[in-house]
Amino acid sequence: MEKSVDDEKKYTSPAGSHEAPEYEAGSLEEVKVSKWTHFVDSFKPNPNASVTPAGVVGADGKVIEGSAGPPPEKLSRRLKGRHLQMIAIGGSIGTGLFVGSGSALAGGGPASLVIAYGLIGAMLYCTVHALGELAVVFPVAGSFAAYSSRFLDPAWGFAMGWNYAMGWLVTLPLEIIAASITVSYWDGAKGVNGAVWVTIFLLVIIAINLFGVKGYGEAEFVFSIIKIVAVLGFMYTLFSEYALIQEQAQLMSTLARGAFNNGFKGLCSVFVTAAFSFAGTELVGLAAAETANPRKTLPSAIKQVFWRILLFYMVSLTLVGVLVPYNNPQLINGSGSSDANASPFVIAIKNAGIGGLPSVMNVVILIAVLSVGNSSIYGSSRTLAAMADQGQAPKILGYIDRAGRPLVSILFASSLGFLCYLVAAGSDTRTQAFDWLLAISGLSSIFTWGSICFCHIRFRKAWKVQGRSLSELAFRSQPGVYGSWFGLMFNFLVLIAQFWTGLAPTGYGALTAGERVQNFFQAYLSAPIIVLFYVVFKIVKRTKIRRTEEMDLVSGQRELNLAQLIEEDRLERMNWSAPKRLYKFFC
Repeated sequence: MEKSVDDEKKYTSPAGSHEAPEYEAGSLEEVKVSKWTHFVDSFKPNPNASVTPAGVVGADGKVIEGSAGPPPEKLSRRLKGRHLQMIAIGGSIGTGLFVGSGSALAGGGPASLVIAYGLIGAMLYCTVHALGELAVVFPVAGSFAAYSSRFLDPAWGFAMGWNYAMGWLVTLPLEIIAASITVSYWDGAKGVNGAVWVTIFLLVIIAINLFGVKGYGEAEFVFSIIKIVAVLGFMYTLFSEYALIQEQAQLMSTLARGAFNNGFKGLCSVFVTAAFSFAGTELVGLAAAETANPRKTLPSAIKQVFWRILLFYMVSLTLVGVLVPYNNPQLINGSGSSDANASPFVIAIKNAGIGGLPSVMNVVILIAVLSVGNSSIYGSSRTLAAMADQGQAPKILGYIDRAGRPLVSILFASSLGFLCYLVAAGSDTRTQAFDWLLAISGLSSIFTWGSICFCHIRFRKAWKVQGRSLSELAFRSQPGVYGSWFGLMFNFLVLIAQFWTGLAPTGYGALTAGERVQNFFQAYLSAPIIVLFYVVFKIVKRTKIRRTEEMDLVSGQRELNLAQLIEEDRLERMNWSAPKRLYKFFC
């Protein structure tokens, strides 16, 4: 049976019990010693802990069996419903939306901007629902790699695990650099050495993650609220400037030929930017393993994705497309993805003549950057720890301490953040180094999302082949298998679009042969790296593609009496009013 939340909060003593060391009540000094000892002991290994439950497919292609003795403990399950809600709603509201949408607007025009983000959003809606269905049945840390190993091929799971981990590992130093550049928006910070800012931001992010999943959840809860309020405030402010909207709409009518700037190739280039903007959406599924009751909280969080896409992306970007001309010099001449001056949101506010708000928006962009950096340690550390349990990464990375933290994986991910000190190497060296770091993970999300959709397709087929009914699933994807097929095919089309725009970018006629080759590999380097991971592991381990009739659909399920729980939910729904039924369907 599953442990209670109170049991999860207890540490394990060196003897293996769940109780923390006890001290006799006495002086204040004795109390301090007790607290300090308790704190120190929390970093010691929990010999009974494991990230991966029985039933997950390991590197050898075999299902991991449960060990003898008491059931192993998992990661600390301290995320609550409100944490998942905010991770789902605000998880991918970051620099991709606030700043990256500016380069997309300049490259593709307003029509391409709205269409591309809308289609990517529809694909993510299907993908996250597919992930939600899998995660409720099998809530596993590092679930993307585990699902690929279990339902596709252990070699592909190995490739996807390292693909996802590397994507987040290189994101941390990139986002810390971005934060230091964002601070330079204010005149008072321009003269400060960038190494000072990266040190502050790096220490803050590491400290948050050392507080464990509760620290990550609370930080993301606050960050997400700030980002959501900022977007809502942005839309309200600009809607209140109705005269400005009318004036800009007239201007846009004279620039109608720029609605699809650079034609079809411009639209394809926006797809890639849009995909980057939505990266992190899948974290809500990754967090399922550290949630007290994913069967209750995860479906509701998954359904919030639709509203986030509709409200925070489609409405705000439609406003941006109307109010900011695609050929605005600030969009074109921005220094990078963290340059607040290149943010169409900041430009729109400046055009409205509202003083002070650009600085407020820059604070929001800074918070968004730190939020992504915070998520990068969380996402990479959980993935690495799960892979270590499955024999797909060094075993030491699976170290879980008595507070339920994958401590070694957190420290390893944090150490990659020190690459941010390249900020002191000069602008040219810094730009080249991080362009190539970004290239390593450039297609990470596309491969991850495509694999999730394919895993769901294979899972549903195995579920049917083995005589199981869909009524046995606690949560079913609303778009179903058709939605997963759409997600899989659309991710494949985005890969083709990225290949084309990487091989022949807009204005490629003015580039030299060397510049074209460099541009292609910076856009597509991660694809051959993933293929290399897959082929090498396939040859070494001689793994086989999973057959639907052989897939284990029982081991590793978190709920042991699923039929009873589903029946309880059915009886509860019978007492819902019609408005509540409608609300629960969408939210």
